[in-house]
Amino acid sequence: MSQGGALIKMKLLTNSRLLRPLLLLRRQRSHDAKAAQAPKPRPVPTSAQLDELERNVIARHHRNNLPLIRSLIQGVKAGDQDQLRQLQVELEQLPNATHPRLQDYGEQPRELAQYVHRQLPPQSSLKEFSELARALNLYRMDHLGNYTGHKSYYLTGQLATLEQAIIQYALQAVTGQGFKLISVPDILPREVIESCGMRTDGERTQVYKLDNGECLSGTSEMALAGFFANKVLQEEQLPLKVTAVSRCYRAETSGLQEEKGIYRVHQFTKVEMFAICTEEQSEAELEEFKNIEVDLFRRLGLNFRLLDMPPCELGAPAYQKYDIEAWMPGRQMWGEISSCSNCTDYQARRLGIKYRRSSDGQILHAHTINGTATAIPRLLIALLESYQRGDAIEIPDVLRPFMDGQELITRNKRIPETKLVKFIKV
Repeated sequence: MSQGGALIKMKLLTNSRLLRPLLLLRRQRSHDAKAAQAPKPRPVPTSAQLDELERNVIARHHRNNLPLIRSLIQGVKAGDQDQLRQLQVELEQLPNATHPRLQDYGEQPRELAQYVHRQLPPQSSLKEFSELARALNLYRMDHLGNYTGHKSYYLTGQLATLEQAIIQYALQAVTGQGFKLISVPDILPREVIESCGMRTDGERTQVYKLDNGECLSGTSEMALAGFFANKVLQEEQLPLKVTAVSRCYRAETSGLQEEKGIYRVHQFTKVEMFAICTEEQSEAELEEFKNIEVDLFRRLGLNFRLLDMPPCELGAPAYQKYDIEAWMPGRQMWGEISSCSNCTDYQARRLGIKYRRSSDGQILHAHTINGTATAIPRLLIALLESYQRGDAIEIPDVLRPFMDGQELITRNKRIPETKLVKFIKV
């Protein structure tokens, strides 16, 4: 350590308990009257603790920057102030800790349950979504590249009405469970998106960036989390549950045949659930989110399965995550339609979301939970392929009140069909 007893504290923005010793490393201003009262720094993580962090990074298929972090820590301890900022950047990129239950999962999820609610007709008579929607003149995705870009789509007529019915159905369900509706912005500062665990730079980023440096939101989870940034809540307010409907923007692409059509697109509508809670509440809150999602899809009459995801599928912020996959009979595949995650204090530490404990007044970082109530495109695929009836689509019972009691979706004759026309110069 450099002469003068300079102490270095690093604001570590990750949940891992193993790195918490680094939270107390900071530069102590010399000749400051307050410096004498400052708490002594805790020791930096041991080599064994860094080894465990590295195992976590590797298990999650995250970029392994631990060798660089080790080197930078040694440089900072030796008084090299030039390496301090680089160490901060590297620490911010570490993922959350991983639930111990998942340690022996390997790279495959565990199927916890499978729900069968419909008997499907023989495979030979089943059509996939795009074939059904085109036959009913309710959908357009072809020849849009010149003016809306690749991976764009139009929903028309009764299919557009069905989209709105699904949104209203989901909102009615989640607000009935105590979630408060918030209308959120779609354009967010880069710092909010990165604090939620999504990188905005690099070749593999899924984030659309605007010329002014701000970004299009990939999910309303980010805007909801940002709404509570730098706030101190009272413990009596927790768990605080909110929901939002928003457009979601993703720069991701896929050339896989099974992900063609609207399965993976650049923008879509989603109903998101988000909760702020205490550490003691977060596991129970995740189970509540999971149960809400299961009930939503059960009442829709879909065949689906519940998965407990392995470390390599958690991304950066999640401590544990459940996925729900619906059977898409036209495609003959399982497709993800929902998920929910416990991010513990990973996002809250980065965004400064805190609460005051009622027992002693201590201010602590909160935990955050997020979950998808409905993601429209994939849910439409599962519904149309599961409810196809010859030249029509049966509407699930729970959606009919939101469609004026309509029971079937039939061919749209009001909107003219669109065909590619070649213009020939004369």
